[in-house]
Amino acid sequence: MNAPVGGGSAKETKEASPAVSAAQQATLETLPFDDTADFDDAARGFLGTIDQAKVTTAQGRSVWSLEPYGFLDAEDAPPTVNPSLWRQAKLNMHHGLFEVVPGVYQVRGLDIANMTLIEGSTGVIVVDTLTSIEGARAALNLYYQHRGTRPVMAVMFTHTHTDHWGGARGVVDEDAVTSGRVPLIAPNLFIEHAVSENIIAGPAMLRRAQYQFGPLLAKGPKGHVDCGLGKTMAAGGVALLRPNDLIMATGDTRTIDGVSFEFQMAPNSEAPAEMHFFVPRYKLLNLAENCTHNFHNLLPFRGADVRDALAWSKYLGEALQLWGGKADVMCGQHHWPVWGASRVDGMIREQRDLYKFAHDQTLRLMNHGLTASEIAEQITLPKSLEGAWHARGYYGHIRHNVKAIYQKYLGWYDANPVNLDPLPPVEAGRKYVAYMGGAEPLLARAREDFAKGEFRFVAQVVSHLVFAEPDNAEARALLADTLEQLGYAAESATWRNAYLFGAQELRHGMPEVPARSGMPRETLAALRTEQLWDVLGVRLNGPKAEGKHIVLNWTFTDTGERFMLTLQNCALTYAVGVQASTADAGFTLARATLDEIIAKATTFPEAVAAGKISFVGNPMRLAELMSLMDEFPRMFEIVEPKRAKVT
Repeated sequence: MNAPVGGGSAKETKEASPAVSAAQQATLETLPFDDTADFDDAARGFLGTIDQAKVTTAQGRSVWSLEPYGFLDAEDAPPTVNPSLWRQAKLNMHHGLFEVVPGVYQVRGLDIANMTLIEGSTGVIVVDTLTSIEGARAALNLYYQHRGTRPVMAVMFTHTHTDHWGGARGVVDEDAVTSGRVPLIAPNLFIEHAVSENIIAGPAMLRRAQYQFGPLLAKGPKGHVDCGLGKTMAAGGVALLRPNDLIMATGDTRTIDGVSFEFQMAPNSEAPAEMHFFVPRYKLLNLAENCTHNFHNLLPFRGADVRDALAWSKYLGEALQLWGGKADVMCGQHHWPVWGASRVDGMIREQRDLYKFAHDQTLRLMNHGLTASEIAEQITLPKSLEGAWHARGYYGHIRHNVKAIYQKYLGWYDANPVNLDPLPPVEAGRKYVAYMGGAEPLLARAREDFAKGEFRFVAQVVSHLVFAEPDNAEARALLADTLEQLGYAAESATWRNAYLFGAQELRHGMPEVPARSGMPRETLAALRTEQLWDVLGVRLNGPKAEGKHIVLNWTFTDTGERFMLTLQNCALTYAVGVQASTADAGFTLARATLDEIIAKATTFPEAVAAGKISFVGNPMRLAELMSLMDEFPRMFEIVEPKRAKVT
């Protein structure tokens, strides 16, 4: 459904406004679109692919496909897509198996991330296993089709994000994992951060990720075109495997199947636990996700710990010191490689300076007293970086990365006491609308500003009305149209996705999605028991727990662990290696049994009846504790007020 700006149904998508079309033309005239080196690099070494990059489950459900993105075959960007983003979206359409150098291969375009395959004397080393088990299996099979079947001699996880480890079960079998026959190599503290980033705050992150990645947007020139870092997120089975070989320090080495690896640690950069490596045999440098073909996120929209731009820059500088002039090719775990020592070093140098510039200039302006939004409005990249395609903000963006840097140093508060304790959105919205004389005068002035192309301010103003009057159809329609125009103009894929998905939810409401599935047993088995207690703690409903005091002892027969779990002062805490003599109840079981219960493969009473759990004291105290736990919704309102009260 399409309609001109200012016309058609309130539910229809609109065309690009004259202001947006003019901005797109300015982009075409400003950036070096005649530079096609990236297109040559993205196609280099192509060996073969899967038709339309289609990956399905055993039951035939689609896990991944690039078929819906066929509209990107068009050479020129339509007015509804920033031409710079259109260029990146076309580059991310290259898919299949590619030879990086003889002996090193990458599967790209079957996921948002890449799988790198490094051949040894007798087998292959797999670097990063994509998001899904099905995608990883398809990628490995594609490699086998062109290079022959070889045993997997090791698996490396370069860092803690799911698209780099979720598919591990697709490349190694149960025996390889349980026996330790195949090394699972990762940076130190991999499990701890993989859990804290993806599980403890997972429900909120997953909902926010819908705005960042736009998976529920229709694919097309008025919808989803890309994620900047890759095409989109894959679906399918995910399992977290615990590494059995940790890289602890820069300078660590490993020899795997006759191939030597030199490692560099890069914690608190793109991920809290991340590492780089160099392979002398192939003169191959892999900087994981710290040197990609875009300006990366310092704080993703889904949420995460703020990333350290200064440390990020220093790691890239250290990589130059370690391997500058030695690498004939650099391949990362997203995007396409770069060949030639001078080009490799040049890109690393520019990326190093990109993060250092953002950090230092944010701090400079911050120390002049500018706030985060003022810095974002003022800062611009130097011309030497502005014209480098790999420094463009397709995924991160200078305008939100400087705010992340500000937050890292000074937090959310800008020191103006007016902003210390503002009214929440609904209450503030009602006051703003009243001050403006009501809904009709507000909308009339907002429509005038919309016609002038002043979309940023219109969005702010009309959002107040939506929060004050969430059922005001005119307000919702105008805010949706405004967010849509902001999305059309955005160079950053994540900004586009957020704007367009906000518009979609204003027009059609939150999408209906399946209920959240349980945590896979493989993932549960990879967690330390302390981490399970931490997950339980964030589910405790504090108000419901008022006045409650429960103490439970736990003994795990297979791990030898003992815990005392205590509910007191509306907080759930635990002590390791101790038991309370006056506990309300005590439970003895295998940790594997607890995993089965959490994964809903069995219930606690069934496990007791089967003799898998023994107890002393009053077991109903555990039931009482569990009755105080929240179940988190998969969906919650973002661009409008919460419909259900959270207590």
